[in-house]
Amino acid sequence: MLCAISGEAPEEPVVSKKSGAVFEKRLIEKYIEENGKDPVSGEELDLEDLLPIKSARVVRPRPPTLTSIPALLSQFQNEWDSLAIETYNLGEQLARTREELATALYQHDAAVRVIARLTKERDEARDALSKVTVSGSAAANGDAMAVDNDTFPEYLAELVDETQAKLSKSRKKRPVPEGWAGTDDVSSGEQIQKADSSAPGSISLAVGDELTAISGKGGDVAVYSRDGEEVHSFNVGSPITELVYAEPNIVCGTSKGEVKIYTTAGAELASFSEHAGAVTGLALHPGGVILLSVGSDKSFVYYDVKTLRTVFRRWTSSSLTTCAFHPDGHLFAVGTQEGDINVFSTKTGDSMAVFSLGASVSSLVFSENGYWFAAGSDKTPNVTIFDLRKEGDAAKAKELTTTGPVRSLDWDYSAQFLAVAGPGGVAVHHYIKSSKAWTVLREIGEPAVKAKWGDKAKTLHILGEKDNYLVYGASQ
Repeated sequence: MLCAISGEAPEEPVVSKKSGAVFEKRLIEKYIEENGKDPVSGEELDLEDLLPIKSARVVRPRPPTLTSIPALLSQFQNEWDSLAIETYNLGEQLARTREELATALYQHDAAVRVIARLTKERDEARDALSKVTVSGSAAANGDAMAVDNDTFPEYLAELVDETQAKLSKSRKKRPVPEGWAGTDDVSSGEQIQKADSSAPGSISLAVGDELTAISGKGGDVAVYSRDGEEVHSFNVGSPITELVYAEPNIVCGTSKGEVKIYTTAGAELASFSEHAGAVTGLALHPGGVILLSVGSDKSFVYYDVKTLRTVFRRWTSSSLTTCAFHPDGHLFAVGTQEGDINVFSTKTGDSMAVFSLGASVSSLVFSENGYWFAAGSDKTPNVTIFDLRKEGDAAKAKELTTTGPVRSLDWDYSAQFLAVAGPGGVAVHHYIKSSKAWTVLREIGEPAVKAKWGDKAKTLHILGEKDNYLVYGASQ
């Protein structure tokens, strides 16, 4: 007697009045509840149509494989073998996991030790750099000139505030100074001087009030008068990377991390060794007292050119390539190898803004309007004009087309003429304020290293690739 639904012997059998088939009670009741029909005949079927069958309780037989003692022993042996194999596999996995964990812990411990050692060496190097002494006439009494790398001197902070207040007050309404060169003067200027530089491998140019200085990679400095005659020459003893005027003296940066100050006649006044790598940029504050140097060692340093002392140092996260002060002096910008331009507060050394050029920054210069600065790279062409008042891509106010990579930028005091020098020559870009438009006013096909404006933008001084010094201006 088997259930017509499950095909098994029912535990509680019932029979249908309609079809006479035998069912397991719980199964047929569920079927009727869902379908209301006899599963055999398909007729309508209710629970009242089911009759219980009175019979002895059915005992399910055991599966044939377990009906004997040998079969049971065989089953137990199979289960034991499976358990033994699984235990062995788990042991192997545990051993491998322990080995991997031990290796990872050893590597972690080694990495922690290396990091601790490098951090210690870095701190020791910074401490040693901060204790470098300054040599020169100012230290003739033998007193060491220690670096204060934590706080900016109060007297210099007051100078920065006074300079900013004085220079920014009349900027917006300031007219072009009387006697300043006009567009005709710049566009029609002729070559009025040409000389071969006595500084081989000429790399930098500084134009002062009365004299012009040229430096070479071998450490030579040649000083010229306004007439183009060489009046002095001397050697600083190290390859020169940068040169600026700190009237009436000349400041040189070297590949050995030195900043040296000389008179125009070649007398050394001071020598600072604050950078662990090459000095890549120098800039003089508009107040005429603070000198800024940046280096490949990721640091920038302030010097007091009056007292000939190092007064402030700050480290950054990138190798620095060039620098420039804002015309008001309360800010300065540095370029990096990664292509960023970081703007810092002069008094605190804190970062105020970051702009992206996209390539290693070779030169940057602020406009006298107070809110623009130009930047270029010696790896890619074109000059980008940035607006300090904006952020991100919106800060890129204009991109000026050039004939090649950019080595040098110089904006005149009237903020009209931007001189761009590079291997493709020198170009003067003119900004027309009334129409807010840019135009190329003059092009000189002399491959150049540097180009600087002279007095009242009436002369343009060019340092050529071939160690030649050229001056363009009105013929006399």
